[in-house]
Amino acid sequence: MRLTELADIVVPFAIRVACELRIADELAEGPRTVEEIARSVGADPRALLRLLRALTARGVFTEVEPGLFGHTALSEPLRDDHPLSMREAYPLIPADIQAWSRFDVSVRTGGSAFEYVHGQGYWEHMAERPEEAHRFDGTQRAATRLELRTILPAYDGWATIGSLVDAGGGNGAFLAGVLRRFRDTHGTLLDLPHVVAGADEVLRAEGVRDRCTVVGGSFFDEIPPGADAYLLKRVLYHWDDDQACTLLGNLRSAMRPDSRLLLLEPVAEPGDELNAGKLYDLILLTMAGGGLRSLQEIEALLDKTGLRLSRVVRTMMFPMMEIVPR
Repeated sequence: MRLTELADIVVPFAIRVACELRIADELAEGPRTVEEIARSVGADPRALLRLLRALTARGVFTEVEPGLFGHTALSEPLRDDHPLSMREAYPLIPADIQAWSRFDVSVRTGGSAFEYVHGQGYWEHMAERPEEAHRFDGTQRAATRLELRTILPAYDGWATIGSLVDAGGGNGAFLAGVLRRFRDTHGTLLDLPHVVAGADEVLRAEGVRDRCTVVGGSFFDEIPPGADAYLLKRVLYHWDDDQACTLLGNLRSAMRPDSRLLLLEPVAEPGDELNAGKLYDLILLTMAGGGLRSLQEIEALLDKTGLRLSRVVRTMMFPMMEIVPR
């Protein structure tokens, strides 16, 4: 039975459809009948009943009485208004699902199943499809909420950073969270032009736009110099060793002798212990052909690029590595 639960694909898709229909939002004021929910979300009542009953069997929602459904602790975070909302974390992106259907290609070859199926890399695909890119951005927003909650308290150096460059920082959600918490910090957001296109809205919503410069460009070309600290959050593992060395070398060139680099990403670790990195590693393999590195492998890259690992700060999600010029 345990193996059956682990191999199940029904519940993951059922959760994604529940998120797509925003069913959790419909129950924010209390339990509702399946007919009421179906009318609100535009679903077939009988099909929706079957969906909800399957999810209640896994503790997502509860059937208070026949045909009347309410929230559980697992379904509450699927609401849009939840402070740690995870609704956007589980999108239905057809291109991703098609790639997973050929995950065997990644395991056989070590390459990207996504590229095998679609004939182009993940980022190139997203750049050409704004709707899918918007859904992907939603997954990053959901992850960022958790990262801010776990990482900001874990690292004691945030308050000493006067200027912070977030290289590959997406739409600026994480940087905005840092600036909102630390009022004396000024930020620079660097990412590709189409990626930072939505940053202005994010930064203004958080009330930090006046303390942040947005730069549309590639960190493989140039990185704004002279900041107190530089941040790479879930970026380095997308690139092979040569590309990673180029990126780290560019960062080293931009850093002052007293600057620091904050590297936040999962690390490959042996043993049976479950951590998010071991699962995330398969996402990287399937979608981009990238992968996690061990701490020793990361240190080897740092050594090649004039950097050294100063300390590792453990968090409830991924470790943060504080890196300084050598």
